[in-house]
Amino acid sequence: MRDASSPALVIFDCDGVLVDSEMLSAGTLMAMLAEEGFSITEEAFRSDFLGRSFAAAAERAARRFGRPLPEGFEARYRLALLDRIRRDLKPMPGAASLLATLETPFCLATSSSPQRLAVTLAATGLQGFFAGRCFTSAEVERGKPAPDLFLHAAHCMGADPARALVIEDSEMGVRAGLAAGMTVCHFAGGAHVEAGYRLPDDVRPHLTAASMAELGRVLVKFGLSLRSVSP
Repeated sequence: MRDASSPALVIFDCDGVLVDSEMLSAGTLMAMLAEEGFSITEEAFRSDFLGRSFAAAAERAARRFGRPLPEGFEARYRLALLDRIRRDLKPMPGAASLLATLETPFCLATSSSPQRLAVTLAATGLQGFFAGRCFTSAEVERGKPAPDLFLHAAHCMGADPARALVIEDSEMGVRAGLAAGMTVCHFAGGAHVEAGYRLPDDVRPHLTAASMAELGRVLVKFGLSLRSVSP
């Protein structure tokens, strides 16, 4: 039985946590931006796009280049990315096993669009874990790094935010979880996380994990239960 002080809800981010999608997204976006004369580096992608809604990222890109993205760009990018997701996206190694054994209630909260999320979960076979427990930035007024999405997810799941544990890979996501008053674990197991990467000094997650196996061990140490699965 869980201790009264242990988390009552685990909130998973999707991209970069449950699925290893960020470099796939980066490659698609950077190639399309370059075709329009918006050449950005991976560093700029991490700064302006990673962990943000497309609207927030487009606003930052417009400030960076002094002009807005072309009309229709977002729609074309989303279609191209969905094609890549269907062909190439894989779940994060060990994600399905962890979800299958986690006894604490859990849900998913993502900056992705509802359409992209549906395609992502179908392509990776993870949809069965989150039926009726998916929340996107389309449901709240402010996306990450504002706390709105995580607070919305906790409310819908009937959980006290103070007893929610957020699993996030991006700076914006970690900031959002901390702003929501939740415990935050920084997941650094995606291909987009460079060796030696550190969050800014003012962003201080409570926990860290570099793989799903390590995340499982962290959860157990933090008082959550993982059921045994027969071979």
